[in-house]
Amino acid sequence: MNSAPRRAAVVALVELGRSSDSGDRADAGRGLATFAEMGEAADPLLELVLDREDTFVTRATAEALLRRQDRAGLLIVASALAVASPNHGDWIHTAVRDAFAVYASDRDDALRLCEELTQDPDERVALGARELKESLTGIHCVLHAE
Repeated sequence: MNSAPRRAAVVALVELGRSSDSGDRADAGRGLATFAEMGEAADPLLELVLDREDTFVTRATAEALLRRQDRAGLLIVASALAVASPNHGDWIHTAVRDAFAVYASDRDDALRLCEELTQDPDERVALGARELKESLTGIHCVLHAE
């Protein structure tokens, strides 16, 4: 895979994330979430999850990261939870419920990843992972494996 177009996409989405329009920033967060594994996307994604002006951006970005259902997305959300204001934290937890309320297997996979992240050497990640794990544990999913 050619990384030049991926980097160009990240650069464009980071620029969109600086917009004064909250809709643009939410779109940037959803778009950047697809590139969460790229180092240059991590800090801008964290800023969008902790958007200072509109918690709609927080929720949209956090949900997109969580729907990846992988370590990269969970790591950024955990980092945000560790430093989030109570208001931002509420919207992040809402995104957690929205992303993981249907399939118990998806929630359980996320719980396993969070358990790994609680051992991260970065204390902020470990702290946020514990909070994220607690949130996931409280979800009663609609569909369970038989």
